[in-house]
Formats: sequence, structure tokens, C-alpha cells
Amino acid sequence: MKKIGYTTGVFDLFHVGHLNVLKRARLECDYLIVGISSDELAASKKGKKPVIPFQERMEIVESIKFVDEVVPQMSYDKMEAWNNLKFDRMFVGDDWKGTDQWNQIEAEFQTCGVEIIYFPYTTHTSSTYLKEALSKL
Repeated sequence: MKKIGYTTGVFDLFHVGHLNVLKRARLECDYLIVGISSDELAASKKGKKPVIPFQERMEIVESIKFVDEVVPQMSYDKMEAWNNLKFDRMFVGDDWKGTDQWNQIEAEFQTCGVEIIYFPYTTHTSSTYLKEALSKL
């Protein structure tokens, strides 16, 4: 049976860390769906809008060969996403592993057979680091 994978992110200032997550996720499933956070959702969490507009971030991720489908992420409710997409595996950065939020999400997903797979966070690069470096130029 085909394994459907799902991951989400802002994917602002696309970099090798983003690429590594998508590449690795695709190795763990047959069909990869990526949720791209809307500008409003990203701003609600980080306090500022992404540098790259939502529609452009959708296009960038859609063009990656490891990605089969791109969907807008308008809410952080993972069960709502599962109800719409029916994925079998969800891929998350290991910086979330063991947090109260993700322990709860894992427990909820166990009831519907969804496996959470944590990937190592790319520590040497991030959109935040890139923004800081650019602001110093």
C-alpha cells in the first residue's frame, strides 16, 4: 500500500536545510505532501511576515522533485490536516521531539495509525540565520 507523507513549514529563504528535510521525507514515503504556512500563520507565530511571499514559497517548494503535492497551511491543527489529507506519516524536526505539544499530537495520531518521524535539525543554516546575516550587510 502507498505510504503518504506530510510535512509543513514556512520555507522562507529556501536553503539546504529545507532541501534536506524534503529529500529525507521522500525517502520515507511514496507520496509527499508539503504544507506551506500562509504569511498570516507564519506572522502569528514568529511576529513578522516571511521575506518571500506565500505564493512564491508555494511555487518554489512545488518545483522540488521530491515533492508530489503542495497545500496551503492555514492552521497549526495537525488533526485537521490529517482529516483533509489522510497521510500515514508526518515528518517533523527533532527540535520538537519530547515537547508537550508534540507528545499530545503523537498520542492523537496513534489513534489513527499515523507515525511521527523526527528528522535532525540542520543546525548550521536556517532562514533566521540568513535574515540575521542579511540585516548586517
